[in-house]
Amino acid sequence: MEKLSKKKMKNILYLFISAFMLSACSKTLDIDSVRSVSEPNMWKTLEDTRAGIMGVYALTRAALSDNNCHWIYGDVRGGDFLSPKRQDLKAVIGNNLNASYPVIEAMSNWTRFYAVVNSANVFLENVAKVKANDRRYTESNMLVDMAQARFLRAYAYFYMVRIWGDVPFILSSGEGSFENKPRESQARIMAWVEQEMLKAATDLPFVYSNNDPQQPGNYYNEDPGRWGGALVTKNSAYGVLAHVAAWVGDYSRVAGYTRFVLDNYGKSGINYTGTADLTNPNGFFWNKNNRQMLGFNSDWGHIDGSVTGHLEELTLAEPVTNKVVPDIYIPKDTVLKIFNWPNDDRFSIDTLGQPRNERYFTNFNGKYPIFSKIKSIQGGSTDPNFRYFTSALVFTRLEDVLLLRAEALAVLGDRAGAISELINLQSRRLVPNITDVFIDTNRDVVDLIFEERHRELLGEGHRWYDLIRYNKIKQSNQAFMNLIASGGIYWPISRKLISRNTLLTQNAYWN
Repeated sequence: MEKLSKKKMKNILYLFISAFMLSACSKTLDIDSVRSVSEPNMWKTLEDTRAGIMGVYALTRAALSDNNCHWIYGDVRGGDFLSPKRQDLKAVIGNNLNASYPVIEAMSNWTRFYAVVNSANVFLENVAKVKANDRRYTESNMLVDMAQARFLRAYAYFYMVRIWGDVPFILSSGEGSFENKPRESQARIMAWVEQEMLKAATDLPFVYSNNDPQQPGNYYNEDPGRWGGALVTKNSAYGVLAHVAAWVGDYSRVAGYTRFVLDNYGKSGINYTGTADLTNPNGFFWNKNNRQMLGFNSDWGHIDGSVTGHLEELTLAEPVTNKVVPDIYIPKDTVLKIFNWPNDDRFSIDTLGQPRNERYFTNFNGKYPIFSKIKSIQGGSTDPNFRYFTSALVFTRLEDVLLLRAEALAVLGDRAGAISELINLQSRRLVPNITDVFIDTNRDVVDLIFEERHRELLGEGHRWYDLIRYNKIKQSNQAFMNLIASGGIYWPISRKLISRNTLLTQNAYWN
């Protein structure tokens, strides 16, 4: 790539400082992050588009990791974790989301997600200027960049709908300040999300910098290793589309989207992940790799990581790190209920009650079993004195898609097909040389599938949303159905946002 001018380097540096500040300081969430992509010197050269699209990714990662919200939304609320000392996390676990704690207030504020939306809007509105001014910026490069921006904008809306339900709907940077917009129907937004992701998928490549027809040549003059697992691909889009369709209960579409991924994952260099690699400090969650179908990485090779914004900050403690008590842990009895089939290579106990390995849990027989499935410390360090984490935040992977397909087939009445997909996953998680898959054919296959999602995806931010989908399918837990009907599955909207915008209304459950 050509040497950057000092002025352009300053703009790019400002972009990433802005993204870092959004991640590191919750106070910046009260400010619309727009300057990072709207400086007057932007939108003239190829370097500007690279900075712009990387900025959308950076803001997305910041929105998800701020206050560890991805895991608190998905794993702590209504999940299996308990908190020994943190009162704010105890409030989340107890669904007391009106409690006055800074973390809960920050997580009730959607501003950080609208920073993603606005940066994508600005990018889409200005990218053609670069095409007109810089001959190096090709038509295919522009189409792929626009597809990524459109996908990430739609992903931000999908994520917000799952948290708050109805949210303001903004598709133009000219509307920049969203305080004076009312909430839009989540049904309308979700219909748009699906169509927008489908449009993006049309222009997204299966792989970058490897002569994909959608993106020939080296993407921004980088080789394939630079982009694998870092950027959205066609398979990423269809994997998330399966989640979108499952959230609205359209399981015919879930079956179609998951079929696409299972037929094409090899084109993106994706494959299944063995248990040892899934839990290795230098394995699946370390840095970036193609198997992270949609992930937001911290690349140790690029000196990227932090002491916060990673699951490890919440879960790890002695003997893995020198922290005395973890912020959250899963009690021993709960662990044994979750991992209840024999010869499970993720976690199981022998005839003496001792764990066979320490892949998912360390210090199992101690006061606080340490959830150590994800433990990327620096460049794979095992020194407990370090608490600098480099794990990727992974939204979906191939095993998740396989289980979504099983879920769809079960709901659609194809029990045999659902069990076949379930066995496909479970056979990969048995102790080597064991071939007898544990399937109780007398039980409801939906129960079996969600129990397997519970085991396989523990700690990856799915549990709360899985519980909602499970209860919508089964409709047997009246208390949970009442929570769904009353809007209690959503988060309250920040009091700060409502005080600034008279058009906003609080979710009724939290009034």
